[in-house]
Amino acid sequence: MSAQNNTLPFEQEMNRLEAELKELERTNDHSAESEEQIRQLRRRWTEVTRDVYSNLTAWETVLVARYKDRPQTVNYLDLVFDEFVELHGDRHFGDDRAMRVGFAKLDHFKVMVIGHQKGQDLKQRSECFFGCAHPEGYRKALLKMKLGAKFGMPIICLIDTPGAYPGIGAEERGQAQAIAENMYEMSRLDTRIICVVIGEGGSGGALGIGLGDRVAMLEHSYYSVISPEGCAGILWKSHEYAEKAANALRFTSRDLPGFGVVDDVIEEPVGGAHRDHFMTASRVKNYLVKTLRELEEIPNDELLEKRYEKFRRMGVFLEEEAAIGQG
Repeated sequence: MSAQNNTLPFEQEMNRLEAELKELERTNDHSAESEEQIRQLRRRWTEVTRDVYSNLTAWETVLVARYKDRPQTVNYLDLVFDEFVELHGDRHFGDDRAMRVGFAKLDHFKVMVIGHQKGQDLKQRSECFFGCAHPEGYRKALLKMKLGAKFGMPIICLIDTPGAYPGIGAEERGQAQAIAENMYEMSRLDTRIICVVIGEGGSGGALGIGLGDRVAMLEHSYYSVISPEGCAGILWKSHEYAEKAANALRFTSRDLPGFGVVDDVIEEPVGGAHRDHFMTASRVKNYLVKTLRELEEIPNDELLEKRYEKFRRMGVFLEEEAAIGQG
C-alpha cells in the first residue's frame, strides 16, 4: 500500500483508513494488541479499496487512467525492459518527445519498443505536449518499426494518449496521413506486434501505434474513438456532459473484450497501477513474454492473415439479421 497523497474523488474512505493506519504504525508499541489493530485496519483498507475499484464508473475509470502518479512509458522502460537504447527523429522534420522509441531486451527477446510519453511534471508535460504526438512522432514510430522488422524484432507498443496533437502545425505537416500510413503499414509489417493500452487510448492518436497481433489494456485504462469531453462537445455542445458521454461510449475493460476490440485485460494491483508501479510492471512483463512466446509458434504468413482479419471483423454486422429484427 502506497503512502502517496492520492486526490481521486472516490478515494476518500480509502485515504481516511490509510491515514489511520499510518498513525497506528507511527505509535506502534509492538504489543500483540497494536499488531492486531494494524492487521485489521490493513484488511479493512484492502476490502474497501477492492470494492471501490471493482465498481468504478466509466468516468471514474477515465480519472484513474489520467491520474498523475500512474506509471508511464518511461517507467515501464525502467521496470520491464533491459538495455533500452533510445532512437530519435523521423528524418524529415524533428524528434517528437511525445513518442519514445528504441531497442530493448525483454527476457530473451530483442524488441523494438514504442510508446507515448505524457511527462511527469509540468516541464516534461510541456515538452511532450501531454502525450499528444505530432506527425513526426508517428513517422518516427513507423520508421523504427520497419527497422525492427528488418532485423526480425517483435514490436511492443505502449499506448497512453488523449489523442494526436490537434494544432495547425500538425495538420499542415500531415497528421491524418501519418496516422493512416502507420495503420496501413502496421497491418502488413512482417513481425510480431503487441499493443498495450497503459492509460488513455484516445482516438487516432492511439490507433497510430495500435494495430497488432494482440491488443491488451490495463484494467483501469480506457480505449475510445474519442475522449469523453470531445464526445460531449459534439453531442451535447458542452464538456459538462463528459461523464454522461463516458458512460455511453462503453470504452472500459469491462466492455471492450466483448466487442472484440481488445484481446486481453491485464489486472492491476489493488487500488490501481498508481499505487504499485512494480507489481503493475511485473504483470505487464509477464503478459508480454507469455504472448511473444505464443506468437513465435505462428508462421508469418498466417500471422499477417490473422492480423488483417482481426481488424476487418471489427464493427461488422449482418444487415439481413438487422432487417429481420426490425420486422
